[in-house]
Amino acid sequence: MDSTTRLNWRLEGMDCAACVAKVTHAVERLPGVSGVTVSLFGRSLAFDLAPGQTEPEAVARQVRALGYGVATEPPAGDHHHHHDDDEDGAPWWNTARARLVWMLGALVAAAWIAAHLVPSASHALYLGTTLAALFPFGRRAVALARAGSPFSIETLMVVAALGATVIGAAEEAAFVVLLFAVGEMLEGVAAGRARAGIKALVALVPRTALRRKPDGTTEEVPAERLAIGDLVLVRPGDRVPADGVVTEGASALDESAVTGESMPVARGVGDRLVAGSVNGEAALVMRVTAAGEGSTLARIASLVEQATATRGRTQRFIERFAAWWTPGAMGVAALVMVVPPLVDGEWLTWVYRGLAVLLVACPCALVISVPAAMASGLSAGARRGLLVKGGAALEALGGARTIAFDKTGTLTEGRPRIVAIATAGGVEEDELLRLAAAVESGSSHPLARALREEARRRGIGFPAARAAAAIPGKAVAATVEGRRIGVGSPAWAAEGGVALPPALEAQRERLEQEGHSLAVVTADRAAIGLVAIRDEPRRDAAAALARLRGMGIATVMLTGDNPRTAAAIGAVLGIEPRAGLLPDGKLAAIAALKARGPVAMVGDGINDAPALAAADVGVAMGGGTDVALETADAALLGGRLGGIADLVALSRATLANIRQNVAIAIGLKAVFLATTVAGVTGLWPAILADTGATVLVTLNALRLLGWRPPAGTPRLASRLRNFGETRVR
Repeated sequence: MDSTTRLNWRLEGMDCAACVAKVTHAVERLPGVSGVTVSLFGRSLAFDLAPGQTEPEAVARQVRALGYGVATEPPAGDHHHHHDDDEDGAPWWNTARARLVWMLGALVAAAWIAAHLVPSASHALYLGTTLAALFPFGRRAVALARAGSPFSIETLMVVAALGATVIGAAEEAAFVVLLFAVGEMLEGVAAGRARAGIKALVALVPRTALRRKPDGTTEEVPAERLAIGDLVLVRPGDRVPADGVVTEGASALDESAVTGESMPVARGVGDRLVAGSVNGEAALVMRVTAAGEGSTLARIASLVEQATATRGRTQRFIERFAAWWTPGAMGVAALVMVVPPLVDGEWLTWVYRGLAVLLVACPCALVISVPAAMASGLSAGARRGLLVKGGAALEALGGARTIAFDKTGTLTEGRPRIVAIATAGGVEEDELLRLAAAVESGSSHPLARALREEARRRGIGFPAARAAAAIPGKAVAATVEGRRIGVGSPAWAAEGGVALPPALEAQRERLEQEGHSLAVVTADRAAIGLVAIRDEPRRDAAAALARLRGMGIATVMLTGDNPRTAAAIGAVLGIEPRAGLLPDGKLAAIAALKARGPVAMVGDGINDAPALAAADVGVAMGGGTDVALETADAALLGGRLGGIADLVALSRATLANIRQNVAIAIGLKAVFLATTVAGVTGLWPAILADTGATVLVTLNALRLLGWRPPAGTPRLASRLRNFGETRVR
């Protein structure tokens, strides 16, 4: 079977949520086209095209017919955030839609002046102006009808304006078209505001960088040409050109452009730097870890673009509702035009009122009510380190009844330390540690790191291990100096028939009672010792969980650790523990919780991947870049557990904004529908009602751009500091 080809094009002139719906519907109905995603922020169209059905040029023609430009071959290496066409970067008054408004305004003004100078010619002047003004909208209405949208907003407006000219209301028709164009322009202005916050993040990255050459000198190169591993000199006053790690020097960096916090932050060798920070008093040399499209800021912007291209449940419902609303409105308008005149004979009066009903019924404000709020909510969250992959996930977060947490690296710091070692069979502590560290030498599990760090602290070297094998969630084993050494949980040892000597069993009881996590070390299937580790709860964990409970959300801890350790952590944090769970056990626990209502799962994004996927919403803590951005539906860019409550608060604020928008859109329509049918309002108030509702809905959605977590919550850069650290259990 022939595979499909994924195409990604740039669109020009697309600057409102209604544009997204128009392009999506027009393209996805073409034969062989699937997987259509249209990004408002990225002004891009992506789709899968099956061979032999629709040619790419036919898709481009379909989009161009709607009035949008298509760039099917963007310049090589150009990133979508750095385009500066006639719309991007242009002031709002010089965009294509603004220029249309100025042209229509000039035509209407000229007709108004001429009509006062030559009153007898007023009708002809306004008629000519209306027809000239209707040309761009009429052409778009015809294109939309051909593309499968015969009942578009443009169709309603064109029919109403043409009808008004037929019954002698040409002056009102001209003003109707002008006001419609003004409404579209304001939508574009609002979309630009929502886009600007994310683009501003990427704009923080400087255009050039000082790359160090092998001979120690530096050369100035474009920042996008930096590669991973390059050494870069960051002078006092310079902006950091890429994500990286300090290799030389110590300084204080001003991160206020990213965080809004005025206090400089100290950075030295080994510390991570985020692109866009401003160096303070001393020069630094950094090793690049991510640059260009791979940098943290670019990936945040890309994620938000992708998120705005997805549609949540509420948005899909509104779109389906609007698809029925428009033809229904045309039917009601027809009844208003025909039925009452059969009784009173006032045909012109009722035709006029029916045309006004058409304008009142334009679903513009309703169509943009959801995506405008979603775009603002996603943008506001991303600027504060709360990344959500789409409207569906953002909706689901606010409706979660239960949030399940992994323990290690999520509720705890994920940096356990060795607190006790117990041995048997004449094995010394250092020898046990040497063998265990050798087995764990290639693992990134927190226990492995703790063993290696303790061995180094004691000055113990460990030999190479061969034939290493891991049993997920249970143990790891390897051959060390001819013996098969295993390090695993007590349950693993028991399953393998390894019995603990009485002395070790007593130690196990005591250490577990104290709330420590234990690992059994075996040599050739005989227990030779225990290692006890302790992983402290995150400092903000108890407060974060209490805040979630205050929001009416139940919390539960899912862990593979032993019940006593889990109970000790649960008692400290005030969370229900469920212990001894392997990955399949976590899946079963998530399924049971989902039976009681929507569930969110919070984990590190690696061992918890199945549970994250099974939950209604999976949230990855800010481990490595790939982990946090690819595994779950949402991600926190740092180790602040309070960010989970912030996500829920953002979701609820967005959902409340959507409800307000829908109420504004439908409420205004209902009021003006009644006054129009009663003859109180006419064509001008009708189009003003539509434009006014659109403006109100848009302004209300823009309020979300100012959303902030509760006082004291750090913003973006403080969560970016450890973004590149991958945590693996």
